[in-house]
Amino acid sequence: MKMKLLSGVVLAAGLAFAGQALADDIKLGVGGPLTGPNAAFGAQLQKGAEQAVADINAAGGINGSKLVLELGDDASKPEQGVSVANKFVGDGVTFVDGHFNSGVTIPASEVYAENGILFVTPAATNPQVTERGLWNAFRTCGRDDQQGAVAGKFIADHFKDKKVAIIHDKTPYGQGLADETKKALNAAGVTEAMYEGIDVGTKDFSALISKMKDAGIGVTYFGGLHTEGGLIVRQSADAGLKSQFISGDGIVSDEFASIAGPAAEGVLNTFGPDPRNNPAAAAVVKKFRDAGFEPEAYTLYSYAAVQVIAGGITKAGSTDPQKVAETLKSSGPWQTVIGDLSFDAKGDRTSLDYVMYIWKKGDDGKITYTELK
Repeated sequence: MKMKLLSGVVLAAGLAFAGQALADDIKLGVGGPLTGPNAAFGAQLQKGAEQAVADINAAGGINGSKLVLELGDDASKPEQGVSVANKFVGDGVTFVDGHFNSGVTIPASEVYAENGILFVTPAATNPQVTERGLWNAFRTCGRDDQQGAVAGKFIADHFKDKKVAIIHDKTPYGQGLADETKKALNAAGVTEAMYEGIDVGTKDFSALISKMKDAGIGVTYFGGLHTEGGLIVRQSADAGLKSQFISGDGIVSDEFASIAGPAAEGVLNTFGPDPRNNPAAAAVVKKFRDAGFEPEAYTLYSYAAVQVIAGGITKAGSTDPQKVAETLKSSGPWQTVIGDLSFDAKGDRTSLDYVMYIWKKGDDGKITYTELK
């Protein structure tokens, strides 16, 4: 994708802003799908960042400076993500919490790198987010090669006698995760019976499901988001396809159960250990719940992204994003609501354990995801 970068004049202005004294406000952008089919995830990024900024500012800010938040709606579209990135540059934003989709994060990150902006993504798991040698790339989440390894091994260990279909949504996230899972599955001696791509936005999966029924599929692995995943699960159940559905962190929204209906029960997916269970997050989780918002999935990962940025600025004694980036990699661990984080030279977390979740009905009758014990 060809990216529109801002002029050298604007770049110089942005870098000049980055070097301003800590007494000035620090502009923080939050980029994500605030509208569109993935708006539930955008709300998680927004709410997490807003609460973190409010808490940091209430505690005195960062070395006397206040964080000022600016929202950018990328609607899960790469070209719109680039537009958001360019707007952040023009508005003097120097740090970004975002984006959600890997397919948006990757092109937007090029704009940030060229214009002196450091970003921390709470959710973009494609390895290429950090594998391109960018100085400014960090994430509080894990990577698809880590997640796929866990999923592939789980399928090989528990369903080795079942025929496996690997389905993906053709996006950098969905296909990337599916391919990493396939790689791990094949390494364990299991060859998939089907490998298919679907288009984002598809509503009718009857042809795909019929093909899976004819092939005798017993396990369906899906790389993609809850919107299409929920429909595949619902329509598979309606068609009488008895196949164990397994996916990744792209379905960790209660909206998945709303779409899939009763068929969501028993679905499996990978995700990091639930940060809501972290004692260090208890007070923050209570604030969210008291405000009527359940901090599921990436909410606390977004909160942690702001904590990481704030910690880096404090330690560096500077709002210069490049100095902060160097500090984040050379210092740490950084205390966050999802645990203590340290970063390698690429900007990836140095440790992360993906675990398996199962969707089941709670005492309140609601189907949601819980760690598989």
